[in-house]
Amino acid sequence: MIRSAIVVGDGVVALNVALALQRRGTEVTIVAPDAPWRGASWGNAGHIAVEQVEPLASRATVKTVPKRLFSRGGALALPIRAIGAWLPFTMRLLRASAPARFARGKAALSAMLETAIPAWQRVLADAGVPELLRVDGHFVVWETPQSAARGRAAWLAADTGTATVREASDAELARLRTLTTAPIAGAVRFEGSGQITDTGALGAALIDRFVAAGGARVHDRARSVLERDGRARVTLDEGAPIDADVVVVAAGAASAPLVAPLGLRAPLIAERGYHIEGDPGDWPADQPPVVFEDRSMIVTRFAGRLRAASIVEFARVDTPADPRKWARLRAHVAALGLPLREPVAPWMGARPTLPDYLPAIGRRGAVAYAFGHQHLGLTLSATSGEALAALLHEEAPAFDLSPFDLGRFG
Repeated sequence: MIRSAIVVGDGVVALNVALALQRRGTEVTIVAPDAPWRGASWGNAGHIAVEQVEPLASRATVKTVPKRLFSRGGALALPIRAIGAWLPFTMRLLRASAPARFARGKAALSAMLETAIPAWQRVLADAGVPELLRVDGHFVVWETPQSAARGRAAWLAADTGTATVREASDAELARLRTLTTAPIAGAVRFEGSGQITDTGALGAALIDRFVAAGGARVHDRARSVLERDGRARVTLDEGAPIDADVVVVAAGAASAPLVAPLGLRAPLIAERGYHIEGDPGDWPADQPPVVFEDRSMIVTRFAGRLRAASIVEFARVDTPADPRKWARLRAHVAALGLPLREPVAPWMGARPTLPDYLPAIGRRGAVAYAFGHQHLGLTLSATSGEALAALLHEEAPAFDLSPFDLGRFG
């Protein structure tokens, strides 16, 4: 039995691991700097993307890279100043996109995604905030007949896991056209995907539940994770070391250096995303997220604000934000005539991404880990927490964890 655990990190994955361990009777301490609301856990589009069963490490994705480059108007940024980070990562991604590896990755990711929404429903019910999850799908729209024909055909033929996709109805198209001054040439409606209605409220609810269940928080930065006599130790920048039966590294893009001394190789990159948000104006409060696919941008209404998110920027965690990315988002919002009113706040955060676009979830001795969820951190965090807690308590997880073990990287 795991009587005590330290969870390094306080993002949405870390919080779900901590809560799942508490539900099994484990005393949990969270170690993280006291700045919890800037990470990718809270700056994302709020989309529970169960339809994204195909890892982005695929030959199909690689073929689209040239037209997706930021310099050509797309949302993929490969900054020259960060070439030392993204070039080795890209070479590993190319190897991971081999058809056999892609097929194995898709099977593993599909099985995990099947458990995502039920896990969130359990977590939010336990936290007393079931209303934070809305399972009413999302829309993908196109602005030209040509892109609509291509996009519609692609999505209607795609494997979308537990979600379904259909043509948007006349009534749905009419409503979508009231959201923008740009022409809407076509749209599809996904059903079975979901949305967190307020990411800030989600974080507060999870922390409140953790504290109410007796959880402790140490506001410090973990310097190292060690194994000592069958137990684990975390050394800190400022405080004294902390010991526990197990340490779980769930520190997002900062996780790789913590597991490296244990012989665990995690070739992470900081896949940075950008958003802008402001007053929602007359954007309907019950409108599901809308993906403007021609612009690679998703727009989500949260409680009291409207967020437009985009950009895949491969860089280091500490690379300064690029204001051109926010300017591009502002230009898209203006061109679409969206009711995003001032003051508009910019944000940038790092998604922790591994070359095969699968998360890292597993255990080695007294150290466990859960990170590397790329674009699916919010989507998969609840089921990741449940699965890792089951593994640590020698129970059967809801899906096979072997494909997510870091041993796959040697």
